[in-house]
Order: sequence, then C-alpha cells, then structure tokens
Amino acid sequence: MHTGKIKRLIYDRGFGFISARDGREIFFHKNSLLDIAFEELRSEQEVEFEVEKSFKGPRAFNVRLFKTSQP
Repeated sequence: MHTGKIKRLIYDRGFGFISARDGREIFFHKNSLLDIAFEELRSEQEVEFEVEKSFKGPRAFNVRLFKTSQP
C-alpha cells in the first residue's frame, strides 16, 4: 500500500492525480475510490492506494483516505 496527497482534481472529467511520497505523480479515476465520493475529495488530502501498470503509465486503484492511528 502506498501513501500520498491529492495533487490535482479534474471534477468535470472524473479523475485526478496523486503526489506519491516517492515523488511520482500517479493518475486515478473516480471509479478507483473506496469509501469516499469523488466530489468529496480536496487537494492536499492524504490518501493510501495501490498501483497498477497501465498502457499510459502507473495508475492508482483502491484509493481511500489515509487514516492515522490515534493513541
């Protein structure tokens, strides 16, 4: 599982990009979200996700908000 922050959202097209902790910019589509609606996402929110290869480059799937453990 990877982590990063929402970098950019294109609401009218239903996709966006995640700035991963390793420096990569990774595409995601609204169909790849778990437990949150695309319209609820905002830039700079922390997310966790898995990465798969696509013919255009890496693509995030199983994207969900990152939940930190509270003591």
